[in-house]
Amino acid sequence: MSTIDPTARIEGGAVIGAEVTIGPFCVIGPDVVIGDGCRLIASVHVTGHTTIGSRTVVYPFTSLGTPPQSAKYRGGPTRLNIGADCDIREGVTMNTGTEDDRGETRVGDRCLFMVGSHVGHDCVVGNHVTFANNATLAGHVVVGDGVFLGGEAAVHQFVRIGEGAMIAGVSGVTGDVIPFGFAIGMPGHLAGLNVVGLRRRGIARADMHRLRRAYRCLFHGEGRFVERTDMISREFEDDQLVGRIVQFIREGGPRPLMKPRRGAGGGAEDS
Repeated sequence: MSTIDPTARIEGGAVIGAEVTIGPFCVIGPDVVIGDGCRLIASVHVTGHTTIGSRTVVYPFTSLGTPPQSAKYRGGPTRLNIGADCDIREGVTMNTGTEDDRGETRVGDRCLFMVGSHVGHDCVVGNHVTFANNATLAGHVVVGDGVFLGGEAAVHQFVRIGEGAMIAGVSGVTGDVIPFGFAIGMPGHLAGLNVVGLRRRGIARADMHRLRRAYRCLFHGEGRFVERTDMISREFEDDQLVGRIVQFIREGGPRPLMKPRRGAGGGAEDS
């Protein structure tokens, strides 16, 4: 049985799952679907064509499903889909998509959004992603599984962030970040590998050494970048971690690939 505070306002047409708790002063729009076991603590605003997955917890002053902050949006019934088991803290904002892209903003399962973080229109956020306080995504950003965004990090529109990457706090991300990469700075640059994240994933020492060697060859080796990419693809053809980096690079996107600062050494991946 769901528990709904008498001060909450739920529009007709909203679908409320089983064992849902909706606290004081929440406002739920008519096209909202809230999954089983969700908890909206208090003063939560959910509108638009928004779906919230099971057991997700939403804290006060969060606003989900508002229209995209885009001058090109024409008022269409675009969507926001949030996965299961997410933890969405105070003051988080997430917008729906636009008609000219996916028509949907999508967030995966088991994500943590700390205070004041933002997911812009048409973004795709993977599973197990963490946004620290006030980390923000512009529109059309793709974030892979297991990514960590530090506090005040800001990601430019159309950027791709590969799985397992880490963005340091107060960094500006204007280029694609390779899987397992570590980006830092304003503007951001690639400073090595997210070694801490790799260790937490239980990556074996031998796999870590191969990944480091491939990184050094790719970003600090001789020859043209495309030639180095082909070389590590051949040399590490049976290595799944390196293969994900190569695939990410070859798929490309509207934004350039983030690289180390010119003349930087390869030691930063040990930090």
